[in-house]
Amino acid sequence: MTGTLVLAGTPIGDVADAPPRLSTELAQADVIAAEDTRRLRRLTQALGVTPGGRVVSYFEGNESARTPELVEELRGGARVLLVTDAGMPSVSDPGYRLVAAAVEHDILVTAVPGPSAVLTALALSGLPVDRFCFEGFLPRKGGERLSRLREVAEERRTLVYFEAPHRLDDTLAAMAEVFGADRRAAVCRELTKTYEEVKRGPLADLAAWAAEGVRGEITVVVEGAPESGPEELDAEELVRRVRIREDAGERRKEAIAAVAAEAGLPKRVVFDAVVAAKRSAG
Repeated sequence: MTGTLVLAGTPIGDVADAPPRLSTELAQADVIAAEDTRRLRRLTQALGVTPGGRVVSYFEGNESARTPELVEELRGGARVLLVTDAGMPSVSDPGYRLVAAAVEHDILVTAVPGPSAVLTALALSGLPVDRFCFEGFLPRKGGERLSRLREVAEERRTLVYFEAPHRLDDTLAAMAEVFGADRRAAVCRELTKTYEEVKRGPLADLAAWAAEGVRGEITVVVEGAPESGPEELDAEELVRRVRIREDAGERRKEAIAAVAAEAGLPKRVVFDAVVAAKRSAG
């Protein structure tokens, strides 16, 4: 009889948000795999619960090596509880490798739902929530960050990102450059904590605000690209869209065809706009 892997959501700020089942699982698990054992200790003390099983560390640095060990525990019948510092395991946190390995070995995987910075920020943003996509953390290097943003420049779903406070101003400036200075966004800081703050506005304004320095855990929510009809796309905009696709690795011919299809225009119109822009630049 194999065991069970339990993914447990933990508070993203206020410990009172911990789901009631979390205490039960902490007390009954045979093994608790924690991203930070010291933070786990503080959490259990705050909840007034004593871990019933062995506590091991499970973080980015040892995730690959420790996964096989935990799988063996699970195959032996153990109930393994996985917790991260905040939020749901495997969502921009350790966990994916262990879940994939457990599934591969036909081990039962279940979850204790808990707080989520993604959904909390999305709900507080004031932006459309019917369709969204989570993009996690952007690359640290400027060029790679711009390339990643260009990949979703025309995405119409609301976008959700995590970001470190010391990179927030650069990220918002890059978003304003790629998505447009007027694209609406919300910066959600220190969610559920004492100094919770949600700053809403155009990307350019938020970038200027962040340049003064921001602290805390950050989640950024960005409005999706607006739906545009052919009459709204002038030659400059057509050229910009082609360049975004080229920067993302598409050949010019395919980029022109894709932009023409999006805009509902003949390919010749987009081609002529690109040629004219090249001549004027030369």
